[in-house]
Amino acid sequence: MKIKTLYFIAILLIVVLALPCCGPKPVEPEGAKLVFKFRFDSTQVRLNNMGTPSTIPSGHAALSPRINTMASHYIELTPSMFTQVGEGEMLYIGKETTMGGANAIIFDSLKRASEGEMLFSIPLSKVKAGNYEYLRVSLAYQNFDIKFKYTYNGSIPMYFNGTLASFVGYNTYIGSYLLKTKTISVNDDKLQGYWGFEIPPVSPYLPTGYSSTGQAPGTTVVNPLAATSPIPAGSCIVTGKFGQALNITGNETADIVITVSLSTNKSFEWTEVNADGWFEPTAGEVITDMGIRGMIPSYIK
Repeated sequence: MKIKTLYFIAILLIVVLALPCCGPKPVEPEGAKLVFKFRFDSTQVRLNNMGTPSTIPSGHAALSPRINTMASHYIELTPSMFTQVGEGEMLYIGKETTMGGANAIIFDSLKRASEGEMLFSIPLSKVKAGNYEYLRVSLAYQNFDIKFKYTYNGSIPMYFNGTLASFVGYNTYIGSYLLKTKTISVNDDKLQGYWGFEIPPVSPYLPTGYSSTGQAPGTTVVNPLAATSPIPAGSCIVTGKFGQALNITGNETADIVITVSLSTNKSFEWTEVNADGWFEPTAGEVITDMGIRGMIPSYIK
């Protein structure tokens, strides 16, 4: 019995001596990062596709929505006005599929961010050193709240809040999506401009709520470099210029935070039936545009 006990102790000592004696390994620092965040600004200048100030067409009206979340499919740093799309420093391209037939963004793979929340980050050690004058961001999806008008019983005007899901990527494969409380099943591709709209139950006027889907005829995509660096037709690659060119040396020791300021200045546009400046879907007023109206990138080192 004594021999067996000594044998067991010897085996136990061998096992203990074989174990690490220094505790858990320290976590290696990841190093400085390039970080992207959104800002949504309803006072930022309202631009057209060419990047010049835009007015609202006759017979249309528009409002500035309150953005809940926004998603991007593509991020690129661009050295100059002559750099063609895809020839800059490509930082991120989202997942795509042909499940619906044509090539499409996978909606479920998109990371959605609210204002001030981190959208994307990458170690600066993986970013090519150089000077970058422009930023390109392909916007794919936005969820926002709007105020609208509903005429109760054909004569009593009432004003409520609704939620709209706006798919502005070139083409998106959607399984299903949540508006506010209602889930919409699609299981197919939807081209740029597809939308879903929900009014939550408003008793006794709309006791079951209301929802609808549709397709806007166009989407504004601001590109001030259209003459020297056009974007692919149907894409939503918004282009903006840094106030001062972003210089990346490769020797950074602190994060660089880029704020992507997007103009929501009357970015939700519709055709008027009742010319009163209120969106009234039940009166047959139709959404015509949901495109972001400009982008100004800035950074803090």
